[in-house]
Amino acid sequence: MASAAIRPVPVPQHAPRTGVTVVDPRFRQLLGDTGWASLPPAVRARFGRKALATQTISYVGEIVECRMSRLGWLFAQACRLVGAPLPLTTDTGVAAAVCVTEDASGGGQFWTRQYSRRAGFPQVIHSSKRFAGPTGIEEYLGMGFGIALTLRVENEALYFDSDHYFWRLGPLRLRLPRWLTPGQLSIGHIDCDHGWFAFTLALDHPWFGALVHQCGMFTEYRPGDAA
Repeated sequence: MASAAIRPVPVPQHAPRTGVTVVDPRFRQLLGDTGWASLPPAVRARFGRKALATQTISYVGEIVECRMSRLGWLFAQACRLVGAPLPLTTDTGVAAAVCVTEDASGGGQFWTRQYSRRAGFPQVIHSSKRFAGPTGIEEYLGMGFGIALTLRVENEALYFDSDHYFWRLGPLRLRLPRWLTPGQLSIGHIDCDHGWFAFTLALDHPWFGALVHQCGMFTEYRPGDAA
């Protein structure tokens, strides 16, 4: 039998260009000029640029803290049905990575998070941030579930707070009643100087208290840095 011919892999005609920055005004518009100006320059730089069509903005680091109550752990496992958006273990000192790409069709951003685990494959979380809805920004998870978010600045840190949860099927959008939701979700982006920042996740229930708390330390990965 003759062996199949090996075809050369074509090189993309428009390769990612390093050093090219496209200004993204969307987060600034949501915060307003006063809130935006109160953020550290490094945070404004991260949230004030848009990924090119052929570009991935990547951050690497590690999970340094993770706590879950028993109910929080059970809820995190149940959320596997909608893409497992919460940490599945309390492993710390493990590698983590975040990749941001532009969602051209949805007018937002795709966020892909990968958290290593001490046993088994890494946990991979996919979500889409879209600049839509009554609050101006929503996080889409899986199976039609999403979170409407609000932005705030506190002590020079940027926070994404849950306003309400919803389920969507095509044009139908149903806001979930509070008694059916897991509680208040707050995602923090805290600049730590020297190119590092802390990514925090806190989920608190009005009846059952703190369910999940996670903190990861990240810095931007640039291909040229490895040279």
